[in-house]
Amino acid sequence: MWHKHLLAGFYIWAVICSLLPDSSNGLMRINLKKRALDLESIKADRIVRESKYKEFHHLGNSDEDIVLLKNYLDAQYYGEIGIGSPVQNFTVIFDTGSSNLWVPSAKCYFSLACYFHSRYKSSKSTTYTSIGKSCEINYGSGSISGFFSQDNVQVGDVVVKDQVFIEATREGSLSFLLAKFDGILGLGFQEISVGNVTPVWYNMVQQDLVSDEVFSFWLNRDPTAEVGGEIIFGGVDEKHFKGKHTYVPVTKKGYWQIEMGDIFVGNQSTGVCEGGCAAVVDSGTSLLAGPTTVVTEINHAIGAKGVVSTECKLIVSQYGDVIWDLLVSGVKPDKVCEQIGLCLFNGAEYVSAGIETVVERENRKEGVSADPALCTVCEMAVIWFQNQLRQQGTKEKVLNYVNQLCESLPSPSGESIINCNSISTMPNITFTIGSQPFTLTPEQYIVKTGEGLTSVCISGFSAFDIPPPRGPLWILGDVFMGVYHTVFDYGDLQVGFALAA
Repeated sequence: MWHKHLLAGFYIWAVICSLLPDSSNGLMRINLKKRALDLESIKADRIVRESKYKEFHHLGNSDEDIVLLKNYLDAQYYGEIGIGSPVQNFTVIFDTGSSNLWVPSAKCYFSLACYFHSRYKSSKSTTYTSIGKSCEINYGSGSISGFFSQDNVQVGDVVVKDQVFIEATREGSLSFLLAKFDGILGLGFQEISVGNVTPVWYNMVQQDLVSDEVFSFWLNRDPTAEVGGEIIFGGVDEKHFKGKHTYVPVTKKGYWQIEMGDIFVGNQSTGVCEGGCAAVVDSGTSLLAGPTTVVTEINHAIGAKGVVSTECKLIVSQYGDVIWDLLVSGVKPDKVCEQIGLCLFNGAEYVSAGIETVVERENRKEGVSADPALCTVCEMAVIWFQNQLRQQGTKEKVLNYVNQLCESLPSPSGESIINCNSISTMPNITFTIGSQPFTLTPEQYIVKTGEGLTSVCISGFSAFDIPPPRGPLWILGDVFMGVYHTVFDYGDLQVGFALAA
């Protein structure tokens, strides 16, 4: 999941591990925050998505427990949990597309990302039990290594006893360094759990910590709101949805996989899912992903362009001021991207820091073999900035000029950008689930980041091909879940959707 989510945002995953875990009323609320949509989160979302799919209605009562979510620009939702006694706090992505809990370990010495996040210290916990079995979680651009441990985990106001989790001792992606969260808490089925570990949610049910075998997501799509959303373990909250939920059965345990019907662009049927399509409901994926053929048709209909222009414009949006300041202060152009962290020097050439960290690269016997796309785009932008500086252009004019050049870059497949001024003319996109229409308006499926000249509008539809037998597969991520309140019914093995309130 990282992303499934970073990553994507940061989300998990092909895994190498083996372990036979020692696995052994109420309702709880988790507040969520949202991770910022930026260059790294877009790339991370795709990296984790590619990796994790590579293999393989009840009201709350007085015992309800709520976990609030933080929301950063509709990109990634995360909340707080505690591990150990006394409690050590961590922020995690609650990811329905994976099934393990992992956090950085105090024994993580060689990954820079660990030093920027909370780290679990087993020596400080009186309820810690050593396991020590090592494992590795493989991502598209690196991996997370660690080992299994056991301790109490606090989720909201309840404590899950003797939960097996992963202490990460190596985080091999810059995305984790920049992440607003520390780790990931998987809410998928045990069938995809690393080492067959019993997931946190399973233990919440088995230890009678929830009143019903249901959890639900409300994602607040207002990026300025103090509360980014809520997960309610043990039921649902009526104030978070309108009308009744449409329930459809889980068709395959592992991910929360359901069957989806036809997809409409405006009133026009695409015909691709008339006979049914498999779809996964994944809170750890920021966008809405599907087969290239259909997503291309949708993006063409709304006038979207490819991701290279997006990356370029996001570099201008996020790093434009810094690039300007560094050049004005006399930093040599060929050192600018290194100083802002988008390029790393391997002794012979610069490579993208978005691919692997210095420590990770030094640990690789085969040396560097990275795609330098991010570094290349940054270096192009620096050249454009420098040329305009020579002509004594103002900062605003230079930013505007470089932004225009970004729009002219050739674009491969993947995430796509759209002209922010054309949103009002775009068609609705409708998904059929349980014979009911679930419509997304342009304002709902377009994600906007940045302001003014450097604002970027991202299509919520990302091309993503999963080959048979697992695929083809659609991934209904936060773009969809933000519009439709989602109930994950573990007891009856079904998923419900209702218009979010």
